[in-house]
Amino acid sequence: MAKYIVKRVILAIITMFLICFITFFAMNAIPGGPFNGEKAKSAAVMKVLNERYGLDKPVGVQFVNYMKNIMHGDFGVSLKTGRDIATTIRTRFAVSAKLGLMAILVALILGVVLGCVAALNRNKWQDHVIIFFVTLFTAMPSFVMASFLLLIFCIQLKIIPVWSTANPNYVLPVIALSLSPMANITRLTKTSMLDALGQDYVRTAKAKGVSPIKVIFVHTLRNALIPVITYVGPLTAAILTGSLVVENIFTIGGLGSAFVDSITNRDYTMIMGVTIFLAMIMVVMNLICDLVYKVVDPRIKFD
Repeated sequence: MAKYIVKRVILAIITMFLICFITFFAMNAIPGGPFNGEKAKSAAVMKVLNERYGLDKPVGVQFVNYMKNIMHGDFGVSLKTGRDIATTIRTRFAVSAKLGLMAILVALILGVVLGCVAALNRNKWQDHVIIFFVTLFTAMPSFVMASFLLLIFCIQLKIIPVWSTANPNYVLPVIALSLSPMANITRLTKTSMLDALGQDYVRTAKAKGVSPIKVIFVHTLRNALIPVITYVGPLTAAILTGSLVVENIFTIGGLGSAFVDSITNRDYTMIMGVTIFLAMIMVVMNLICDLVYKVVDPRIKFD
């Protein structure tokens, strides 16, 4: 297992480097620059700004210098605001993480429960009702759901207040972020449960008189969770960094909003910092999911 972990860590480092390489050179290949605006700056001002942030050097040299700084934990400063990027990511991520963790928890619990109910009541009315809503939530993007919830419950009915930093209300953002993942988890759980229920070891357990509850939770659900774990890993990384559009709709000052602003403003250093941070979480979550496989199913061997 130790050999497998070392191998995955090496692959993670290579993946991170490729992400940095592609993102950096792709941004520099796009026409324009971070200091271009509606009001044109003089050539002297542009020269000073480029020298200050090292943009006057060849792109290859800029990349090498940036990677050296990254090795020391220095993400640089924003080209637009001058603020430290690491501090900005840490502050904004706290908001996105709180929202994301609640959405993941809701999606995971409801998705597994509904998937089990649908599998155990196959072709019955419970199954048909669950599949109807699952299909509806899967087809409806999160930003559409967010706009719908905001319009109905905040503007029309005025039951739930609009998001504010002084009195944040996470109900609607959590619902908007969790419905689509919940629908996917429900489908995965149902499919895996139906497959597990047809296995020989489940029939054997039933023939030996094992209680139905133990058959479901010990023999069936445990193996049915493996595809769910595969899906939840990347999902966690995506939601923890914030849903870009949903955060903008509810005016939540999370990492997603900061990422959208950085792209709009062509803030190279902020784009790189957030991209690397997202990639790091994605790689770590995938590694954790692979290790959780062993806990869920001891038959899995790591090579």
